[in-house]
Amino acid sequence: MNIKAMDRREDAAKTRTASLYCAAHKPAHPNSIPSSSLAFSTPVHPIRISKPPEPSKPLILPIFLPPATLRPLAFRTFTKKHNLTLTSSALQAFATFIGKHCGSGWREEGLAEKVLDEAAKSWKKNGGGVIVPGEGDELKSILRNLGRSMSGGKPSQQGGPSRQGSFAFGNTEGDTANSDSRPGALGREDSEASLGMSALGVDDDGDVTGFEDPRLWLKIVGAFEQPTLTYNVNQKHFEAASTAPSLLPDPSHKTHLFRYRYSLIHQRLLRNDSFQSSLVASARTSSLQRSSSTIATTQQAYKLTPIANLLGRSGTSHLLLGLLTISPTGVLTVNDLTGSIAVDIQHARPVPEDGAWFTPGMIVLVDGVYEEGGSSIGPGLDGNRGVGGTVGGKFIAFSVGGPPCERREVTVGVSDAGKDGHTSAGGGFGWVDFLGVGSERAAGSAMRKLETRVLKRASSESLAEGRARMVICGEVELDNVKTLQAMKRVLGLYAAEQADQTPMVVVLMGNFVRCAVMTGGISGGSIEYKEYFDSLASAISDYPTMLQNTTFVFVPGDNDPWASAFSAGAATALPRNSVPDLFTTRIKRAFATAGTEAEKATGKKADGEAIWSTNPTRLTLFGPAQEVVFFRDDMSGRLRRNALRFRPLQAETQSGSNIGPIQKGNGDARAMEEGQESSEGMEVDTAVETAESHIPISKAKESGNSTVSSDLQTARKLVKTILDQGYLSPFPPSDRPVLWDYAGALQLYPLPTALVLMDPEAPPFAVTYEGCHVMNPGPLTPQGRKGVAQWMEYDARTRRGKRREIRF
Repeated sequence: MNIKAMDRREDAAKTRTASLYCAAHKPAHPNSIPSSSLAFSTPVHPIRISKPPEPSKPLILPIFLPPATLRPLAFRTFTKKHNLTLTSSALQAFATFIGKHCGSGWREEGLAEKVLDEAAKSWKKNGGGVIVPGEGDELKSILRNLGRSMSGGKPSQQGGPSRQGSFAFGNTEGDTANSDSRPGALGREDSEASLGMSALGVDDDGDVTGFEDPRLWLKIVGAFEQPTLTYNVNQKHFEAASTAPSLLPDPSHKTHLFRYRYSLIHQRLLRNDSFQSSLVASARTSSLQRSSSTIATTQQAYKLTPIANLLGRSGTSHLLLGLLTISPTGVLTVNDLTGSIAVDIQHARPVPEDGAWFTPGMIVLVDGVYEEGGSSIGPGLDGNRGVGGTVGGKFIAFSVGGPPCERREVTVGVSDAGKDGHTSAGGGFGWVDFLGVGSERAAGSAMRKLETRVLKRASSESLAEGRARMVICGEVELDNVKTLQAMKRVLGLYAAEQADQTPMVVVLMGNFVRCAVMTGGISGGSIEYKEYFDSLASAISDYPTMLQNTTFVFVPGDNDPWASAFSAGAATALPRNSVPDLFTTRIKRAFATAGTEAEKATGKKADGEAIWSTNPTRLTLFGPAQEVVFFRDDMSGRLRRNALRFRPLQAETQSGSNIGPIQKGNGDARAMEEGQESSEGMEVDTAVETAESHIPISKAKESGNSTVSSDLQTARKLVKTILDQGYLSPFPPSDRPVLWDYAGALQLYPLPTALVLMDPEAPPFAVTYEGCHVMNPGPLTPQGRKGVAQWMEYDARTRRGKRREIRF
């Protein structure tokens, strides 16, 4: 008994001490809750967290899908939507894939269209060609990746970037691990690059502390740096060029240049209210209309007639849109994409009267009557006849005008811009990134808000009042001693201001010498040309504040190298490259020295710089919010030399009986235009006349004897001519050569916020037309005015420029 009692006591002792040496108890879940305090209301025992059951995938029964059945849908998706072509083997591969993964619901539920659209996007993203072959490994790889992501007959986004991730502008700390572990996820840089915003650093709701300087949001885009875009007439949208631009392209690119210009103006014209017909008005007046359109109402919209459609319609009135050219026989003709026809402007009047120039090389609207003849004018030099060639007969023009201009807001589809930067998006080309700084729809709203916070602040915080200015000096002839004196006087004026109030940009536009360099003229050769810039470097070195806080932009002219070496001062090919680095070393050294001195004095590195840009060049401020174009050309003189000469108004009035009984005894230009167009079924209404011209003819006549009004009339005439054409060089290639593949840099579509047109032969001006502010600073040292320096000062806040003068 005693032995049994002792055994029981030993077992009890073991039981009491075993808990001290046993293994620790594992919690029910690895994320156990350590506290059981009543203050935290946590239970004593941890809660077991169970994973939710995974949803079952819907079952898809494979079917046999013939390629011929899938062909219409594949053509609509690949060819119409994505401009791709499927081969027979590729169509067979897609039919097999869709029949296996989409089943019987491939048509009714739209599963096949989603698969084809996703495959086309992946093909274009991988850089595939226009033709999609089925034998290559690229298509097999795309189908293999799609097969892995198929769920319920639809391609899921689990294996790639989700919509939320692709547009995310930042990640919180909590979801960093998830975003990194997701294959193919887009980070901040990739997502912004896909929207064209990588160079902007946009934070939609972020703070701008430290970024108050407007110069931080400035970018110079050279003519050879712009994206090369083409306009797709079928899809009515812009596309990236399929081939890289070249200085020596294929001869067919010359045809594409004029076709591109015509397509842009044609689509712009069709979107104008004056060319959009109303179904209600057309139904109401259909019984009164004749094929010749001689009976019309004021509500009737204008209708363009292709030149090829004139065949067999002799004696009818039409409105043509075409390119003015001179035929090999010396006859004025109008050309469009369907053919060409000779034009008789003996009785034609310009619209508006003395409000624009019309030269060969421009795309114009011509209203008149077609007269069919036995053969076209100039037989023997052109063998093409009929559709696609020269149409027989001639077109008697009654009025000639330019295509109405389109405002920038209408082109990019932005309207109702408020003071806070909020805008409402509509139609147009808002998703097109014309300059590589972000499209209007992607970055415009955020950048306008940023522009409002940086530029349009209260006067008490007016850091940007002086900083938002741009100083523009034209015709800076460095071989003239007076130019350097005037330049020092202008820079000294701004250098006397505070460092944070100096202008953000100083633009110096050529010609930088009076005569062409390296042609035996008075401007000398390359050695003398470098000495001129060395003298400029010595002059601007006296103002280190400007060099430390301002961006200097140099825009060359026709007299600057290297193009001047073989042009001898004549018109060179546009766009032209910047001044070679060989001549700019001393100026770059001056900026580097000023930056080093600023770093020693303040401990901060100065960011002033000198940019040698092209002609033309573009300046963007806050991405797509503001765009300023700088162009140097003797344009007004070339327009006067090549413009068409119309019959004087008085002689036209006396011969009015040959045109129509309505015009007899009418000496007013506007009444004559109305009489001509009403006789041909096209009566001018207020809206159309406003769209065509904003020039008050009566006011110009009343003040025609004044010199100031004469200069203003010349400025308006020049501005309207260029902006209506939407092109900086509307001349024949023989008068102003153009690099065919880089002609997109000469396009003014959409209209820029401001255009600086440096023309020494035109008076200095600053006028606004259709929302575009056009300025001509004139020469820095004007002829006939001794000791006077003139320049233009542009304010980015008000988007207006003013002419400044100072004596030196």
